[in-house]
Amino acid sequence: MAISLSCLPLVAMLLPIFTHLAEAATVTYDFNITWVLANPDGAFVRPTIGINNQWPPPIMRVTKGDTVIVNVENSLGNQTTTLHFHGLYMNGSTHMDGPYHVTQCGIAPGVKFKYNFTVDQPGTYWYHSHAKGQYPDGLRAPLIVDDPDSPFKGMYDEEYVLSVSDWYHDQMATLIPHFINRRNPKGAEPVPNAALLNDTQGLQVPIQAGKTYLFHMVNMGAFAGQYIWFEEHNISIIEVDGIYTEPANAERIYLTAAQRCSFLLTAKNDTNSNFPFVSSMDTTLFDKIPEGLNWNVSGWLLYDQSKPLPDAAIILEDSFQEFDDYTLVPYDKEPLFPDPDQSITLEVVMSNLGDGANYAFFNNISYAPPIVPTLYTVMTAGATAANTQVYGDYTHSFVLGKDEVIEIVVNNNDPGKHPFHLHGHAFQAVWRSDRDAGNFNETALVSVSDFPAAPMRRDTFAVHPNGNIVLRFKADNPGVWLFHCHIEWHVDSGLIATMVEAPLELQRTLSIPQDHYDSCVVDGTPVKGNAAGNIINLLDLTGQNAPPGPLPEGFTTRGAVALGFSILSAFTSIAVISWYGLADI
Repeated sequence: MAISLSCLPLVAMLLPIFTHLAEAATVTYDFNITWVLANPDGAFVRPTIGINNQWPPPIMRVTKGDTVIVNVENSLGNQTTTLHFHGLYMNGSTHMDGPYHVTQCGIAPGVKFKYNFTVDQPGTYWYHSHAKGQYPDGLRAPLIVDDPDSPFKGMYDEEYVLSVSDWYHDQMATLIPHFINRRNPKGAEPVPNAALLNDTQGLQVPIQAGKTYLFHMVNMGAFAGQYIWFEEHNISIIEVDGIYTEPANAERIYLTAAQRCSFLLTAKNDTNSNFPFVSSMDTTLFDKIPEGLNWNVSGWLLYDQSKPLPDAAIILEDSFQEFDDYTLVPYDKEPLFPDPDQSITLEVVMSNLGDGANYAFFNNISYAPPIVPTLYTVMTAGATAANTQVYGDYTHSFVLGKDEVIEIVVNNNDPGKHPFHLHGHAFQAVWRSDRDAGNFNETALVSVSDFPAAPMRRDTFAVHPNGNIVLRFKADNPGVWLFHCHIEWHVDSGLIATMVEAPLELQRTLSIPQDHYDSCVVDGTPVKGNAAGNIINLLDLTGQNAPPGPLPEGFTTRGAVALGFSILSAFTSIAVISWYGLADI
């Protein structure tokens, strides 16, 4: 077929698009989720959740633009599960996001379930269970999205994927009931038994003199932030949480639970020795350090396997120049979003409820999952889906308008760090206070120039102890998205809010596959109505799931009776002592 010369400019313009479409592939993973015995720290063999009878689970690797299909079969026998692909925005596919009773029902034992989505963003991610605190039992692994158009392509010779994590000898089904318990009234989180590198210890990473390596690093831990450093080697950060950054040199980096980064490391020009690298758990997060705990794990850059593996040096805490991710500059220089259309202030509090256990709260609300998954309420509530009340009192839901600029102000009234993660988006960190700064006070700012012109972006940001952070994002991705602390213990105790983004548009554009509904039948979960499953009166929340009631004010009847007997007993004792003292001997 002949092409006229007048069409050549159009052909030239469309050629890259057609080339990209031709390169995009469909990548299929078949995951049979099973129990596996594992002993990654060499100290304790325990049942661990693996995939296809193997543990660690496989690293997922795809290319930007690919369609990804994950066929899941739950063969655990005794536990329901889901998969969440952490950091992927799931544009147009909020029903593939994975949180239990948020965007789907649970995948019950014996059930098959298909995730199907297109990846339109490059970078370093991971996948993990998002059901009932399950992923620390082993169901988590890195997910890497390659970018043929990376601005750093050609600057490195080889790549490595490196994960850090904390590890528990007990299963979460045992640990969670002990954590949320009246016998633990202060809410002390279980301390990990070990730190791991690539789900093992004693890791060796072969490198060659003079080469430059790209490391993709993921913190897959349940609790501990980790400090990472490479002895006698500096690194250059070029990506965090899927956002390319201007190269930034660092001696040591800090990754909270769920954060990721990519960095370049250039090997030395000789092979005279091997060098340790260390990942060290942030022990300031622990209420108490158990006797004998080794919070460090070492690996080695292996220049020559015939040479010895030296012990890691003892490093004083103040010997590193601390690197602050807030100072990173996005490579694309996306400008600061304008003043928000909606501002949401969330106060972080840890306190006790009526059962005596310690819970986590945003604005005095501790999350409880709805009876009907929130997305299914969106799809069946009609025009009422724009009313936050339909989603229940304890999902802490906010309805966002399409393309609105949303601001989230988090005031951390807690002496611990919290890594906050938003599904479906990365957010700009327009302000982060130092520790012990108290609540955010906008009037104390000199001017808007106190905010960066091109704020750092990522999908998981840490707020400092008793400090605050201000985050902005554009609601340009209709869906149901969780905002939560990614310390798993705090998720389990309720530190979650729900962003319901453009619900009426979702009703017009989203179609949920039949196998998703089929899994709900087996899971025994209703798929219509409000958070309580009411399909007649959508504003009637009778029977909704709820956390325990508040601590009673003053004395209960039982307490008053107990106090009365105590007083009577005290007076009786005083009388007896007085009588005895006055009696003749």
